[in-house]
Amino acid sequence: MELQITATSPEHPAALLDLPWSIPLEEWPDECLVALPRGISRHIVRFARAGDEVVAVKEVGEWAATREYGLLRDLDRLAVPAVDAVAVVTGRTDEHGDPLEPALVTRHLKGSLPYRSMFETTMRPSTIKRLLDALAVLLVRLHLIGFAWGDCSLSNTLFRRDAGAYAAYLVDAETGQIQPRLTDGQREYDVEVARVNIAGELMDLEAGGSLHPSVDPVLFGQAIAERYGELWHELTRQSVYPLTKRHYIDRRIRRLNDLGFDVAEMQIQRSPDGDAVTFLPKVVDAGHHQRQLLRLTGMDAEENQARSLLNDLETWMVSQEDYAPGDPLGARPEVLAHRWVRDVFRPAVRAVPQELRGAADVAQIYHELLEHRWQLSEQAQRDVGMEAAVEDYVRTVLPPRPPA
Repeated sequence: MELQITATSPEHPAALLDLPWSIPLEEWPDECLVALPRGISRHIVRFARAGDEVVAVKEVGEWAATREYGLLRDLDRLAVPAVDAVAVVTGRTDEHGDPLEPALVTRHLKGSLPYRSMFETTMRPSTIKRLLDALAVLLVRLHLIGFAWGDCSLSNTLFRRDAGAYAAYLVDAETGQIQPRLTDGQREYDVEVARVNIAGELMDLEAGGSLHPSVDPVLFGQAIAERYGELWHELTRQSVYPLTKRHYIDRRIRRLNDLGFDVAEMQIQRSPDGDAVTFLPKVVDAGHHQRQLLRLTGMDAEENQARSLLNDLETWMVSQEDYAPGDPLGARPEVLAHRWVRDVFRPAVRAVPQELRGAADVAQIYHELLEHRWQLSEQAQRDVGMEAAVEDYVRTVLPPRPPA
């Protein structure tokens, strides 16, 4: 059988051909390897340089390699944090013509570390908690898109710093499967596997003297199950609010934002008691809000500004009588967005005197108005409305603003 490389892009096969595929991975010479920290794996894994990239090479059976390659590509398409699949290498033989095990090639995730490398210096309990929080978020994101992991653990995860927190990336999808929707039993099984695996991995660190003495492995294993439960409940519970309680809607969105998730879609339902709003939380990729706001309104804003404006736009949309997603007779989102700019955004910004705005652009001004409205509404326990918010904002916030 001839060597065959199935790759995601045309440039990968050429770079991969220079690697010594006729040698068992365990015996690859140092000159083609890259010294990077490796986690624990049931398979032989090595880091190598392929052209301008560093790749991870894992020897695994052909069926398993092809299957995991496809799963990783699916996760990439669904924008879930995971290592990138580069290629599957089959038809390997040694110098005597004897077959060698196929290999799965993935791109090295820059700036990431396996958990054991992070514990080389004893980590504080608060840092360990942040790692487990990141892993819980990853597991929730996987379950939201219908991915059952089957072997969630610290060993099958890479961690990368994300500002003051950590981001977790799936590195081993060998036991996973994607379905349209996971059952509660499938999710609970994944969480239980995570709890047991993590407790065991922390016990292993404890035995090696690499765990902070105040950390109880069993309690920290249980903590990830509790964190997962909180996240899943907050993200999937049906939120139903009267349209007159707009600040409740804002509060719900803010809780989701604080957890690292965004409301990419809202729906309105008619009920016997009147109009109510329900949420469909979705995980969105970086820059999503900027692109969405630009597409709908033509406004170019920073990502956080765009998220704030889009949240307000979505909340306003569901209050409109002709808002009917999926109904061909309903108003298109672009039409409603144009109406929002004309009837809501521009009047609010124009009510703020130009000479008091300083260096702030209109997107920032409107974002600050939304923040001020939220604070006033929380204090009053009712939606105070934009007009009252603008009036109080101009009177109490703007005078100290420095000039441009």
